[in-house]
Formats: sequence, structure tokens, C-alpha cells
Amino acid sequence: MARTLLIVHHTPSPSLQSIFEAVLDGATDDRIQGVDVVARPALAATAIDVMQADGYIVGTPANLGYMSGALKHFFDQIYYPCLDTTRGRPYGVYIHGDNDATGALLAVEKITTGLRWQLTQQPLTVLGKPTTSDLEASWELGAALAAHLS
Repeated sequence: MARTLLIVHHTPSPSLQSIFEAVLDGATDDRIQGVDVVARPALAATAIDVMQADGYIVGTPANLGYMSGALKHFFDQIYYPCLDTTRGRPYGVYIHGDNDATGALLAVEKITTGLRWQLTQQPLTVLGKPTTSDLEASWELGAALAAHLS
């Protein structure tokens, strides 16, 4: 039976789009078998999407020292319905900022700690325009989370 990786993202900029695409390419690599990947914009993802998934990747810009309002809205909507049913599930996170992403990462970590999700890859923080190395790390994040579920 296939397992599901849910990628929840807020992708308002070309930099975030390139990071998201690299994460998605890694997660859907043909060498990884038995994993269905579902990508949802943060404002469209639901608690049902989260409960039906076996693992997660969340992506956000760092806006004024915090995660995007769209990702915060996602977490607000799913927190209590998913609190007990998703405990222990693996997740990863990527954040893009112009010059700092510390506050955004801290906010995501606080919420996922409350949900009791398990961070299975180092958080990916990209500052400024994504480099080739940043995009390779993004691909690795997607591939690693999908492989973890396979």
C-alpha cells in the first residue's frame, strides 16, 4: 500500500517557486517507490489532507521574522483536528528569507512540537536568491522525506 507525503507550501515568489519545484522533483524521483506525493498550497490544505498523509514537508517565506500568514492559517485550521491522529509522523521544512529566517523556523518548530511531529531532516533555510547548492539541498529534502516513507 502506497504511503502519502503531503507538501504544504506558500509560494509567492520566483525564489520560493524554484525551491518548491526542487523539493517536489526530489520527492517524486522515479527511484523512490511506494510513495504518493500530494502538493497543496497552504490556503487550500485541509485537516483531511493532513490526516490522510503519512509525512509532511512545509514550505514558507520568512515574512517580517515569522512564517507566512498562509502557513499560519494552515496550522490554525489543522492543529486541533490533527493533534492526536498525526502524532509521531515525520516532517521536514524549508524556509526562504531575504536576510534572516530564524523567527519563521522557530515558529514552525513550536507548532510542530505541539503536534508532536518528528523532524526527520535538518530544516532547510535559503537566504537570498537560491544557488545551485540550495536547489540541490531542496531536492535532497524532498527525496529524503519520500524515501523515509517508502
